[in-house]
Amino acid sequence: MKLLFLHGPPAAGKYTIARAVADATGLPLFHNHLIVDAVHAVFPFGSPGFVALRERFWIDVIRAAVTEDRSLIFTFQPESSVSPGFPEQVAGIVAAGGGETIFVQLRLDLAGQISRIANDDRARFGKLRDTALLEQLHADFAACEAAMPASALIIDTASTAPADAAARIIALLTAPQSN
Repeated sequence: MKLLFLHGPPAAGKYTIARAVADATGLPLFHNHLIVDAVHAVFPFGSPGFVALRERFWIDVIRAAVTEDRSLIFTFQPESSVSPGFPEQVAGIVAAGGGETIFVQLRLDLAGQISRIANDDRARFGKLRDTALLEQLHADFAACEAAMPASALIIDTASTAPADAAARIIALLTAPQSN
C-alpha cells in the first residue's frame, strides 16, 4: 500500500496535479476538501469540533485504506489548525500496516499564490480565495510547511506545468524500491 501525501500552500496546484496522477494511475484521490467542506458545513473552520472531526475522518479513511491494502493520493495544506505531528501520525499508521508514505511537496511563492488564489475553479471546493486573508496567513502557512517531514520530491509549480509535475510524481510512485 502506498500513500501519496501531496502537500503545499494554497493555490500551488495540489488538486490539479493530484487529479492528473489519479487519472493516469487509477489511484483514488482523497483530497483535502472532501472532508474540510463536509465538516465545515456544520462547524466553523478551526473550531474544536471542526478540528477533531476533520482529523478523525482523515485518519479513519487512511486507516481503512491501509487495512484493505488500497493505495491512494491524499492532498494536504499544512496550517496551524491541524494537530502538530499529524503527518507523522498518518505515516506511522501506514507503516504499521506494512505500507509506505511518500511525501511530495509542491512549492509556490506568495506572488504565485496571489496570482491564482481568486481563480473561479477554487470556489468549487470552498477553497481560500481572499488575497488579504492569504497575505495575513502566509507566515503561518510557511511555518507549518517547514515543519512537514522530508519530501521525496519537491516541485515548484510556478515553473512546472501540472502535466509535467504529475509525470514526475508517477515516475516516483512507479520507481523500483531500493533496499
